[in-house]
Amino acid sequence: MFAVNGSTFLNNSLSGVPRVFPRSTQRVAAPSVVVAAVSSNGRPGDRNVSVLMENTSKEVVESATSSSSPSVIDKDAKSTVGGGVQDVYGEDSATEDMHITPWTVTVASGYQLLRDPHYNKGLAFTEKERDAHFLRGLLPPGIVSQEIQVKKMMHNMRQYQVPLQRYMAMMDLQERNERLFYKLLIENVEELLPVVYTPTVGEACQKYGSIFRQPQGLFISLKEKGRILEVLKNWPEKKIQVIVVTDGERILGLGDLGCQGMGIPVGKLSLYSALGGIRPSACLPVTIDVGTNNETLLEDEFYIGLRRRRATGQEYSELLHEFMSAVKQNYGEKVLIQFEDFANHNAFDLLAKYGTSHLVFNDDIEGTASVVLAGLIAALKLVGGTLAEHRFLFLGAGEAGTGIAELIALEISKQTGAPLEETRKKIWLVDSKGLIVSSRMESLQHFKRPWAHEHEPINNLADSVKSIKPTVLIGSSGAGRTFTKEIVESMSSFNEKPIILALSNPTSQSECTAEEAYKWSEGRCIFASGSPFTPTEYNGKVYPSGQANNAYIFPGFGLGLIISGAIRVHNDMLLVASEALAEQVSQENLENGLIYPPFSNIRKISAQIAARVAEKAYNLGLATRLPQPKNLVRYAESCMYSPYYRTYR
Repeated sequence: MFAVNGSTFLNNSLSGVPRVFPRSTQRVAAPSVVVAAVSSNGRPGDRNVSVLMENTSKEVVESATSSSSPSVIDKDAKSTVGGGVQDVYGEDSATEDMHITPWTVTVASGYQLLRDPHYNKGLAFTEKERDAHFLRGLLPPGIVSQEIQVKKMMHNMRQYQVPLQRYMAMMDLQERNERLFYKLLIENVEELLPVVYTPTVGEACQKYGSIFRQPQGLFISLKEKGRILEVLKNWPEKKIQVIVVTDGERILGLGDLGCQGMGIPVGKLSLYSALGGIRPSACLPVTIDVGTNNETLLEDEFYIGLRRRRATGQEYSELLHEFMSAVKQNYGEKVLIQFEDFANHNAFDLLAKYGTSHLVFNDDIEGTASVVLAGLIAALKLVGGTLAEHRFLFLGAGEAGTGIAELIALEISKQTGAPLEETRKKIWLVDSKGLIVSSRMESLQHFKRPWAHEHEPINNLADSVKSIKPTVLIGSSGAGRTFTKEIVESMSSFNEKPIILALSNPTSQSECTAEEAYKWSEGRCIFASGSPFTPTEYNGKVYPSGQANNAYIFPGFGLGLIISGAIRVHNDMLLVASEALAEQVSQENLENGLIYPPFSNIRKISAQIAARVAEKAYNLGLATRLPQPKNLVRYAESCMYSPYYRTYR
């Protein structure tokens, strides 16, 4: 067998780049075969190198049995995809009419090929491919196109009445036929997004121990302390662009699910590939298992994680630091590390600690903030005025609430030139103890203190609404049904078109339903939620329910960082991502009361966001992929993973 050995990329060092947020190759010997090293389009000298075999797979095997002198192919390949990750085999840069070689460690063939999700095509293998790759007799004689496979899978998917069954069916497909999984998801994103992610993924995490079949990511526990670099090297893919990592302490609005939080990184990275076009092989889901304080899980015989109380303090920070250092050492400075569903006290600290030394992004703090800001910018076209002319009240002062509030304040500051300290005064937050005011300053956590304004203490949301009289009410509390009839009616009494965003996930934790919001506001509110709701009818009019889903932002945002080779995230990138998303909302969407575009256009939306983020990275001097492409939108689209089947030699 033989392999292509890619080049090693140098990691440029840059530290001390602040955010605006306050944050307290190995060579493998092969049998002699006749090969030619050429580019993916058949011309020598291009940036991507693939191997064009002049033998069929059968001739390779024959050569392997007759040859005694091993040879090594060692080409210096460069990438067309940013971030220092190579398309070594030319697979992603090849056009769809070009033939590729189905490489694993050897040329995949026979039963092995059918069990490899990266290359398996099921009944779509052609007659020629079945002959060349020893598939005769291993498949029924019928040949089915990928389009028919998609149609069949969607038919089967719709037979399931239980959402978790659909989730498991999708995961089975991903483990069996990767390209079919992504084609199915891309072409049916509005129907399948709630299946592979929220709200169904929440139930999947709760029952992960019972439904676990085979690993889909890396589990790094306290048992691996001192050996994390070794563990990372156990992952079969060596060229990683995006890592999504969780410690499982705050999974959606469901609390501490420990090791079973793995469903979140797996789901997020599926969306990175489907919606943002990041190659699946360049994605790595990671769960850091430091134990759990969930007594139900500790007593569950099917629980798959460490059976101990959650580590804290120095023991926790040392493990996380070893992980961050090992990632940088193994994958380089340009790998994106996305923190997901960490508890508040750790989320802010990790972002502050590693924001100046690693390419890190917290979707709960920053992704949520960016998508909500985009919705508010779009909503201004319906309610009028500027952001600076509105008053904002939040229920929830954790990662999401304070992250959204800070980005709104930054955008107002950008638009008006006013100091950030002044723009924050337009934003009020309510936590479990009531309105955050200056008299509570000493008892507040550090991330809440910027939002402690002068006001008399108020201990509940309803009275806070009546006193502050906000034009925008945003829920990020994780507490279901907290936007009561009294509160929505109060919002409607002093606003012609109150903006109500019930963002908590999953659906059971939403602050109110779409039906409640439209009914209690007499159809006048502008509503969006974190989890999907079906359209609502009120007084003979149907109101579609918009979804403020982070999936609008993070796939395109990550793609923009990768294609520019960015080495740090800056808050200006979040602002331009919000503006780019808001620009995709059409007049027709607005007339229907929607402040977000349909998900059916999400790949084009992601390309637009990626281009704006990449452009900002170049402007800030944080991009390393030079020279800058002339047309960043077209370049982003060209770098996107395609799920269509390829023809095998």
